[in-house]
Amino acid sequence: MLSKKIDFAIIIGVRNANPNGDPLNGNRPRVNYDGFGEISDVCLKRKIRNRLMEDGEDILVQSDDYRNDNWRSIKDRFDNNKNIAALGKKASSDDIADAACKEWFDVRAFGQVLAFKGKSEKDGGVSIAIRGPVSIQSAFSIDTVDVESLQITKSVNLETNEANPSKKTGDTIGQKHRISKGIYATYGSINRQLAEKTHFSDKDAEKIKKAILKLFENDESSARPSGSMEVLKVIWWTHTDQVVSSAKVHRSLNVKSDGTYTLTAIDGVRAEEFDGQ
Repeated sequence: MLSKKIDFAIIIGVRNANPNGDPLNGNRPRVNYDGFGEISDVCLKRKIRNRLMEDGEDILVQSDDYRNDNWRSIKDRFDNNKNIAALGKKASSDDIADAACKEWFDVRAFGQVLAFKGKSEKDGGVSIAIRGPVSIQSAFSIDTVDVESLQITKSVNLETNEANPSKKTGDTIGQKHRISKGIYATYGSINRQLAEKTHFSDKDAEKIKKAILKLFENDESSARPSGSMEVLKVIWWTHTDQVVSSAKVHRSLNVKSDGTYTLTAIDGVRAEEFDGQ
């Protein structure tokens, strides 16, 4: 079990990359109304899941282009798990939730809503909400960011123009968007009470920390070339003598626009600092 409450912060450096594209805005980097860059919490958890998969952990919510089994959906992965199936149709929601937490690391860490048709509750369907102990906020840039847009062309047509084969078609023209430079920070917490319910342990917390330290390893893409994004620092707070509010702990870190920071000590909380890998 998790013996102490944990808070953490991640300082991220970005150079000539699109940290998190917005599909509703032409895949431009996410920027809030005040002009600050944003990396969604969903994006960050996806990367953590991928790093955990690379470390051999069983993950329920796998990306379709980054999966390690033959199942194409969460339901298929759930239904074809031997230990889940062994519970039978008469299994209670608590039994199913307990088994899912033991089977999949991301379920016992982040929680999961299991909402499927049939298979239990007398074949009426499954609707189980599991609250996970690990929460993480969206990352925001310390300063406002400028989004650069580049006009790009492909060297070949996607399809042949039958009327004029030598003519380039419209699909050869496109745009790429990036942020030239930025420092982002995000904060998270691991709740001890919720960890008890999902069987999340101190060992699991160490695995989360390890995954965060190498968050952008094997994460390269056209939008994020290798070396364009990195974890500069991870601050890991462990509540030793008493439980302090996460808001107060997070405020003790002051991140500056160049990636440096100051850290104020808090009674009853031990802070550790780690360099990204």
